[in-house]
Amino acid sequence: MNRVLGAARLQLINPLVSIGIAWAIVALAFAVNLAIWGLADVDEQAADSNTGGLAALYITVLIGFIQAVTMMFPFAMGLSLSRRVFYLGTALVAVVQGFVFAVVLTALTAVENVTNGWGVGLDFWAPGPIDVGNPALQVFVFAVPMIAFGFAGIGLGVLYKRWGTAGIYALTAAVIVGVGAAVILLSWRRAWDDLGSWLADRSVETFTIGLPAVAALALAALAYVGLRRAVP
Repeated sequence: MNRVLGAARLQLINPLVSIGIAWAIVALAFAVNLAIWGLADVDEQAADSNTGGLAALYITVLIGFIQAVTMMFPFAMGLSLSRRVFYLGTALVAVVQGFVFAVVLTALTAVENVTNGWGVGLDFWAPGPIDVGNPALQVFVFAVPMIAFGFAGIGLGVLYKRWGTAGIYALTAAVIVGVGAAVILLSWRRAWDDLGSWLADRSVETFTIGLPAVAALALAALAYVGLRRAVP
């Protein structure tokens, strides 16, 4: 366990970079949106207006964990850490960071609600249905997708270390083919309305907790399998 914690600390050697950059980017997105809402009276012109600025935090987390693998994995191997220990330490950081970030986001959401959107009607931290009104549930609504993004980053980092740029190109091609095939199938079956109805019937918790949890588990398993044969 001590070695796993040591591997986790490797990812936090420079917290201003590993954690600070993510919050700096989302803070910048928040400032820009706040200025737009305040100067353009967006809330008055469109009562149901929302912003996707919070996605900047999740995307930055994903990129951060890609770097956590590609940059720290060789260093960890140089310290004689096993692949298993390095993976468990990195996964531990992804899970703990996801919940810590979620608690902060939940607190910001509470402030946002109390101040009526920072005085300008801006729903930035929990836009639209993402604000579930229950603080405990809200933490999971934020945390589980964050953890899924973290494991996606770990998986992409492992993919690069295992197969290099060829692996990234292959994954990109597979995604394009898969999405294209799905679009063709739905169009051929004229099933877009059925898909829309199915999605509309799902709860917010399904999209923010259930599906991301399944994705996180699958990505975690794939990343672990890939890392076992990755070259530092």
